[in-house]
Amino acid sequence: MRINNDAEFKAALGGLDFRQQRRVAAAFVESVLPLCQDMRINAAVAMVKHPGVSEAELASAYQAANSARVERFTQCGKEADWKSQAGHFVAKAAVNCVKPAEPGSNLAWEAAMAARMARSCETVAEGSGTENREAENQYRILYDLLNS
Repeated sequence: MRINNDAEFKAALGGLDFRQQRRVAAAFVESVLPLCQDMRINAAVAMVKHPGVSEAELASAYQAANSARVERFTQCGKEADWKSQAGHFVAKAAVNCVKPAEPGSNLAWEAAMAARMARSCETVAEGSGTENREAENQYRILYDLLNS
């Protein structure tokens, strides 16, 4: 089934177990990873993709990714530095990959929204407005993962 809108997208993500949500969320982060040059973010995404990752390893990656997110946020400053802001949202998306799973939460949806914000910040920084195709890219990523 092709995914054509956010309602279908969110429903499909909500039907995944936490392990699957983490994998999909990592793919969303990889799509915007070039916007954040922080090794802690790369490490968190890589850890999620490891099939035998433990809860303790995820907790450690969460702490590191969250520290990167906070640092990125403080680097944005009073004047909007849109490239730094993009990096902050990439880090926020990565945090959603590794944060503790709570019943009823949708880690992949939260990561997707943060990744979209990162892409929007990038387009503002480039002066090309706020329109981007990240949502369609995410629909394709999810479709491909569900059908592999």
